[in-house]
Amino acid sequence: MTLQPAILQVENQGPLLHSGFLSSVKRFPDNLALSIKQNEWTYTELNDKACRWASVLLGASDTTPKRVGIFAYRSLTSYVGVLASLFSGATFVPFNRNFPIQRTRMMMELADLDAVLVDKGSLPQFCEIIKNLKQIPKCVLLPESSKKDLVHIRAEVRDQTDLECAPPLVKFPFISTNSVAYLLFTSGSTGISKGVPITHKNVTHFIEVNQQRYQITDQDRFTQTFDQTFDLSIFDLFMAWGRGAAVCSMDPIHLLSPFSFIREKGITVWFSVPSVAVLLCKQNFLKQNSMPSLRWSFFCGEVLLKTTAEAWQLAAPNSIIENLYGPTELTIACTAYRWDPIKSPMECVNESVPIGKLYPEMESLILDENLEPVPYGNEGELCISGPQTFLGYWGNFEQTHTSLIEYKDDSGQTKVFYRTGDRVRYLPSGDLTYLGRLDHQVKVQGYRVELSEVEATLLRQPNVVSAVAVGWPIETGTIKGITAFVVGANLDSNTILIGVRKELPTYMVPHTVHVLEEMPLNSNGKMDRKALMKRLESEEMKGEY
Repeated sequence: MTLQPAILQVENQGPLLHSGFLSSVKRFPDNLALSIKQNEWTYTELNDKACRWASVLLGASDTTPKRVGIFAYRSLTSYVGVLASLFSGATFVPFNRNFPIQRTRMMMELADLDAVLVDKGSLPQFCEIIKNLKQIPKCVLLPESSKKDLVHIRAEVRDQTDLECAPPLVKFPFISTNSVAYLLFTSGSTGISKGVPITHKNVTHFIEVNQQRYQITDQDRFTQTFDQTFDLSIFDLFMAWGRGAAVCSMDPIHLLSPFSFIREKGITVWFSVPSVAVLLCKQNFLKQNSMPSLRWSFFCGEVLLKTTAEAWQLAAPNSIIENLYGPTELTIACTAYRWDPIKSPMECVNESVPIGKLYPEMESLILDENLEPVPYGNEGELCISGPQTFLGYWGNFEQTHTSLIEYKDDSGQTKVFYRTGDRVRYLPSGDLTYLGRLDHQVKVQGYRVELSEVEATLLRQPNVVSAVAVGWPIETGTIKGITAFVVGANLDSNTILIGVRKELPTYMVPHTVHVLEEMPLNSNGKMDRKALMKRLESEEMKGEY
């Protein structure tokens, strides 16, 4: 017997993030929707679980839940939890058990959750988090565990048995396209993570543009290389699920040599940060025609180098390579560049592949330091407006005020632009090329890192009175990690790192902490970051680093 999907309420309604999934449930009920290790689920099976979990979320409160946390990692709970949250009319908020407990607790408090789903692997950490959580979510769902595993908690707990026996949701609550589909937390300059809310209207524009561009079919199979706290994971899930295709979750270990995974799963769509490909290049693993099944290869999150694109094209000769660009605030990506083995090498600037042209309906301004437009072809800060632009940071008016600007065009119409902080210029081809950051924000392993947040954490360590963090080492134009300098009394770099690891995720923890007698200062009396970078470069030349 084929289970019937819940009926989407469409009164005064436009497309929602999960509309494509529901369409695929009807059109391709028996198609593979999700693969995790050796386990597989069809669209019908995922939909049934999501509808049951959604009915529990709705039944646990007199009103529709506003925000549902998903504390799970590459598990059935992490994926079905996204659907169940959306089905219930809530915003989903992903968390990662690989982050420090203190950081996750802070993000949960900022999100003000009504409910949270927790998988088995994340439950021990969740038990630690709730000990000092200011407000416990009203409802906790344990799809892989028993109530006995979570005791002495002031919340309604539903476990695996409850969820399996729950009646499936048969009618969804009304959801406005202006409501928030998901809330992601990124590195914040004050030491407090910034919440980025993305609406259904924001993300469905992105999905529609990319479905038109890539023509995904029900025969495609997508990798999922990204953690779900990384917004690029949304691309994999809903681009695939919108067309009856399959998502194949990858363990991080597979990224070291993905070829057997690609072959066994029949992968046709690859998406990762460029550093994955760089590592494969360094190990000389990208052999000619080693990935013949790929028809699309997408890279985003950091600079894609010409040499990397060339090597990947050799290994995946049947694939079209695209370099995507876009901060979380502009909904996953907002520009794309299609690699052409003949002409693209000549369009690269500083060995970097261009980031391409804006998506339809998105508009750009390139501004100088006085926020005035620069002449075409000159470099400046990229500012973008359009249907994918977020409305502002979660509960942070001050940060929103500095990141969003109003600009009146020649027709007199006022539009809101997001300041990316990225330096760009237009090429003669009309493509944008990325030239670097304006501030001290860097990308490490594809993750955005505010160096000031690392510095704030260093300053919280005992006896540290001054701290500077820089993106270092740099290999072939890509920042590989963080290096820190500290000043204070009786400091020990190992002790400092132990303290930092308790507060920051691994990719933000400095590889090295240099203890200095004093910080170099520039002519304005400010800490001289350039002098510190020159020191690192000098040590590297001497072979000391």
